Amino acid sequence: MGPDFCDSPPSSSSTASSHHVVLFPFMSKGHTIPLLQLARLFLNRHHFAVTVFTTPANRPFIVHTLSDTAASVIDLPFPDNIPGIPSGVESTDKIPFSSMSVFYSFAAATKLMQPHFEQALQSLLLPPRYSFIVSDGFLWWTLESAAKFGLPRLVFYGMCVYSNSLSRIVAKNRLLPHLDDNNNDESKSITVTPFPWISVKRNDFPPVFTELVYSKGLASEFHLNCLKSTENSFGLIFNSFYELEAVFIEYWKQNLLPKPWCVGPFCLAEPKAWPRPTKPAWIEWLDQKLEQGSSVLYVAFGSQAEVSTQQLEEIAIGLEESMVNFLWVRGRPDWMPDAR
Repeated sequence: MGPDFCDSPPSSSSTASSHHVVLFPFMSKGHTIPLLQLARLFLNRHHFAVTVFTTPANRPFIVHTLSDTAASVIDLPFPDNIPGIPSGVESTDKIPFSSMSVFYSFAAATKLMQPHFEQALQSLLLPPRYSFIVSDGFLWWTLESAAKFGLPRLVFYGMCVYSNSLSRIVAKNRLLPHLDDNNNDESKSITVTPFPWISVKRNDFPPVFTELVYSKGLASEFHLNCLKSTENSFGLIFNSFYELEAVFIEYWKQNLLPKPWCVGPFCLAEPKAWPRPTKPAWIEWLDQKLEQGSSVLYVAFGSQAEVSTQQLEEIAIGLEESMVNFLWVRGRPDWMPDAR
């Protein structure tokens, strides 16, 4: 185990850097890609060195993505023999869709990486010394590691300030009723108190949001650890900007912890893509809608969301009957809506 620099001339010498940032993404593409974009944001400011921690199976993707930068990548061994997880699986996109219920076993097992993470930090306490750690919110235990070395830990979640705020308010204020024989209306509207113009429903949230309060288990324990760790961290980095979510950013500043920093959109740090000889059909379609002045609805639920076939069919019908232009990115290659 040791640092391995991406194979390209560095944009700035790490020895001349005044800040050394540790990035530790969760083992999922949707969590990793934004943090790799954040790595570019830091490196573009010069005087920054960046070290990314990952696992051996995730290393090739990260090295390839940052191949034109001076970022370094360090492998940490991923735990073996996780219940329900096939041997060799080190990222959530490799978990079969039928096995997504084992996600919490996968996420909880990352804590077994903590001794290796701290050993690596200890061995690299050389100039340029680490300035702070940015780690995924699911890697809640990295706060403990940061505290051992006197390093500020900043948290990153993929969600925007709006969704983070609503989720936090709903969970902490117990706005979702516990479902039982006497209370089983999942479609009843619930007003989000600080934002009276916003209402949510019980079925807008996964069961864990009530389990946090009313029951115990691996899922609720995991989310409570994430919540406590986030609140006790130095700050929270959002892939957003003030003008987009001013109301919710101001609310967060005044009522929630930790301090927010909106430094997005991260994608602006990506290098300009070389023009392709031919455009994909979906790009040509989008260009056509742009020329027509028509808006397009983007629909995506992530690659690991458990959406039933019935739900997908209902969404497809709703989109079709709404008569809107939409671009739907499917996470399930085995499903397509029936033509109507």
